[in-house]
Amino acid sequence: MSREVYVRPGDGQTRHRAREPRLAQNADNDDNDLNKIEQQARDDSMEIIEQGKAAAGKALETALVPFHAAVSKPAQRAYLGTFLFASTSLFLLGLSTIAYALFYYNYVPQVSVERTIHLQFGDGYPHGTATLGSSLTSLQAYDVSLLLHLPRTPRNQAAGNFMLDLSLQSPLPKLPASPEMQLPEAALTQRLAHSRRPAILTYSSPIIDTASTLSGLPFYVLGWKTESEVVEVSMFEGVEFPKGWANVPQEVKLVVEADKKMQFYEVGVRIFAKFGGLRWIMYHHRILSCVIFTSMFWSSSMISALIAWIVLSSYLSPGSTAVKEEPISPKIKAEPSESEKYEPSLMEGLSDTSRTFPTLGRHVPLSFTGREGGVSRGSDERVKQEDEVLQSTGVQPLIAEADDEDDGIGTSAFRDSGIGTSLDEGQRARVQRRKKDSPFADRAD
Repeated sequence: MSREVYVRPGDGQTRHRAREPRLAQNADNDDNDLNKIEQQARDDSMEIIEQGKAAAGKALETALVPFHAAVSKPAQRAYLGTFLFASTSLFLLGLSTIAYALFYYNYVPQVSVERTIHLQFGDGYPHGTATLGSSLTSLQAYDVSLLLHLPRTPRNQAAGNFMLDLSLQSPLPKLPASPEMQLPEAALTQRLAHSRRPAILTYSSPIIDTASTLSGLPFYVLGWKTESEVVEVSMFEGVEFPKGWANVPQEVKLVVEADKKMQFYEVGVRIFAKFGGLRWIMYHHRILSCVIFTSMFWSSSMISALIAWIVLSSYLSPGSTAVKEEPISPKIKAEPSESEKYEPSLMEGLSDTSRTFPTLGRHVPLSFTGREGGVSRGSDERVKQEDEVLQSTGVQPLIAEADDEDDGIGTSAFRDSGIGTSLDEGQRARVQRRKKDSPFADRAD
């Protein structure tokens, strides 16, 4: 048995048309989902990018931390302070070195001074002088010796012993020249030290003399040796001069006293300083003393510069110019006493007439009794009268009562206190209307 299915015309088309919006809606949902997925992907990628940028920025900031610290204001101040300290230290070090050099030059004298004495013949014994200048210093011990370069001639050998007279002297201040007064040379100088010592050539027998001459014959022929002898004679040992420029010798004078005329190649004087104490250390240990004294000078100069910097900074700082403020004690205004309030001199400008002024609300009216009395809240009788008026009428007093009709009329010095005159015109108009509308207005008239 077959079942017939009846299909209405147009149902398939209707169902197809009903299905199309669903498909479109599903497609739209799918598109929305895809858009959401794409948007989420973009958001994730942007978040990753932002995180990467943040990490890169943090890494860059971390890498630039030393640079920022190096160029910061405290670092710049530190650089400037270091530069100033280094430059000042180098400058003061140079000054300290120069100061030590000057100190060494002035404190440590020459260790050895040699001068040639040119002898004069034909006028008594051979004699001569030599200028020392400022080579010697006071309070310093010296050894003085003479160097005689003598040929070994028969005359010198026959002279035997001879005397050497040496004087250390300084010239006196020059006197004005006068043709009538001629002073001897000895009177123009001051002898500071004097010594006489004997001297003699070294003796050698004829045989020894001949043997030495033959052994050194080639040297004599070539000019490398001469038949002469240098005799050194010590004249002073540890001579010291007192302090003062006039006590330091500036020249030496030598006189050779011999029985026979002698022959000389050259005569000289040698002065050797015998250092002791600090001078000995500074001369024999120059590098160590230079380091020590330069460091001392540099340290003292740095301490002085630091103290000067502190003093200048304290004077030039902004806080140092601030004006010292004196503490201001609070002054309390003294209220005048009751007797001072109502002195006749203070109440000359007030009215002589007593008045009563209305007040706001149900307060008691304010009364003024004139200069004869003080300001009060009213006498007991007036208070009782006002209370009776208020109880009987129920209306507040509105207009002030005048006790004197000719209050200060025609007087130029009249001045009222003005108490109770602060009601404006609008409020007064409203009070006037209330009074007219009141049932007690006729009674009051």
